Amino acid sequence: MSDTAFDLVVIGSGPGGYVAAIRAAQLGLRTACVEKRGPLGGTCLNVGCIPSKALLHSSHHFAMAGQEFAEHGIAFGKLDLDLAAMMARKEKVVDELTKGIAFLFKKNKVTHFTGLGRIDAPGKVAVVEEGGKETALTAKNIVIASGSDVAPLPGVAIDEKKILSSTGALSLPKVPKRLAVIGAGVIGLELGSVWRRLGAEVTVFEYLDRILMPMDGELAKGAKKILTKQGLQFELGVKVTAAKATKQGVEIAFEAAKGGDAKTLVADAVLVAIGRVPYTEGLGLEKAGVATDAKGRVEIDAHFQTNVKGIYAIGDVVRGAMLAHKAEDEGIAVAEILAGQAGHVNYDAIPGVVYTWPEIAAVGKTEEELKAAGVAYKTGKFPFQANSRGRTSGDLEGFVKILADEKTDRVLGVHIIGPAAGELIGEAGLALEFGASAEDIARTCHAHPGYGEAVKEAALAVEGRAIHA
Repeated sequence: MSDTAFDLVVIGSGPGGYVAAIRAAQLGLRTACVEKRGPLGGTCLNVGCIPSKALLHSSHHFAMAGQEFAEHGIAFGKLDLDLAAMMARKEKVVDELTKGIAFLFKKNKVTHFTGLGRIDAPGKVAVVEEGGKETALTAKNIVIASGSDVAPLPGVAIDEKKILSSTGALSLPKVPKRLAVIGAGVIGLELGSVWRRLGAEVTVFEYLDRILMPMDGELAKGAKKILTKQGLQFELGVKVTAAKATKQGVEIAFEAAKGGDAKTLVADAVLVAIGRVPYTEGLGLEKAGVATDAKGRVEIDAHFQTNVKGIYAIGDVVRGAMLAHKAEDEGIAVAEILAGQAGHVNYDAIPGVVYTWPEIAAVGKTEEELKAAGVAYKTGKFPFQANSRGRTSGDLEGFVKILADEKTDRVLGVHIIGPAAGELIGEAGLALEFGASAEDIARTCHAHPGYGEAVKEAALAVEGRAIHA
């Protein structure tokens, strides 16, 4: 084969794309990956999941030093913030991980092309470099993994100076005195938490009358209570109609979602975080005949193939949750399908995590979903204030809630707000994957003292036999 002929060309090197490319290469397919950015990793690694978690971790240390270290017997003088150093650490983490993907590509013999990937026809991909130079590739199969972009808000023009997307909010040169966040979803609450911990007054605007839709309602209610205690202010059930940059900052106009008198708020900066939309610009989908739905998502069948034979799509650009790990699982599945194996993704066991502190995590069905479907269920809850490890660490906020089928005891959903919830949810995901019952979790020995004991106690509570509550 020539240097431009491949078994598979993947467009996009985000979590779905680079994983698909590596897995396909492992399975013996001659694979190339096209990425328009210089560094690999897509939005997640460069301006999303990874840098935000780095700042969440650093800002959590800062908040602990200022508010919690004294009770542990750790005393020091005035606490100073070196924001430049914090940002430099974030960039170092991103750089190391992007280089790590480049190493994995080399190790697995994945060919990397830098430029915009454009599908000219089934089996034909053009790589368009920044200067306009084009390289024509041929491929037996093509996987679209182009990801997503920031959802625009009418009346609010993002300039990345005062009116920010998540990208701009990850690189502010100084802590704003007042930050307005439009959207009470994962991105808004995570980045709002970062800047609140570092000293900003944060007001979160949300069109709905609750935060964290579509998570379990009780979980969202508990999260709002805790985040309010941490200093975040919420304006729920409102719509932002305009945001105008002025010399003083940004003037935000908002009103009740159901209609009412207009109000204004002036902030130093505004973060627009109302969600994300599939990124298909420049892909040549129309020319290639690839169908999209009303939301701009690439339409696929159960095997990730579009309506055009030999063209597949995964990740944020297709239906389902816009989550990096969902995209990764789809990347592995599509590679295995192309290699003649039986790739599969269990969409009922994909966890969602909000990396505030305490963390918020969930997998499976919510109470609202079970009620709407008419499913009879049992509930077991256990608070972290009754957990020994929570007591020793001082992390007492939150709870574990397990939903199990009333007749069979099969675990249907697990919802956690508390310390290390993003790690604890892994056990719950495994329980769903294997069709475990609440009793299976309850009979599993958990280390003491550990946060995981709260999961066991919640499972015991499903039958009303929790020991420590």
